[in-house]
Amino acid sequence: MPFTRVAIPAGTPQMQKASIARAVHAAMVATIAIPEDDFFQLLSEYQPGDFHFDRSFLGHLRSDQMVVVQITLRRGRSDAMKRNLYENITLHLGRAADIRPEDVFIYLVENDFSDWSVGGGRMSMEIQMQAGSNVRAA
Repeated sequence: MPFTRVAIPAGTPQMQKASIARAVHAAMVATIAIPEDDFFQLLSEYQPGDFHFDRSFLGHLRSDQMVVVQITLRRGRSDAMKRNLYENITLHLGRAADIRPEDVFIYLVENDFSDWSVGGGRMSMEIQMQAGSNVRAA
């Protein structure tokens, strides 16, 4: 179960916010095999002057429209899967929300199944063990 946080420039229109969230989710479904209904994202806006970054780090010319995607997910994806994920998120954001590839910054935070509680104050691993194979987890 990935949890995704996306930081976007202040004033991003509501429709573009929805497009950003759906684009990131579609890329995760397509590349790291999460279920379609495993959709948990928090978008937050940053004001001018709140986000400081190098505009040309590693040769990418960034604008004031940077979008930062942080995905927290369980360990286990290969480097090839991660590379494919990064490429697909960038592609989806360009198509769905008109975001330049140079303005997409992505990073993953990996953890273990025991690090999650998705409701009821119970560890998700315990729910999974109790339910057996009826509960999907990504």
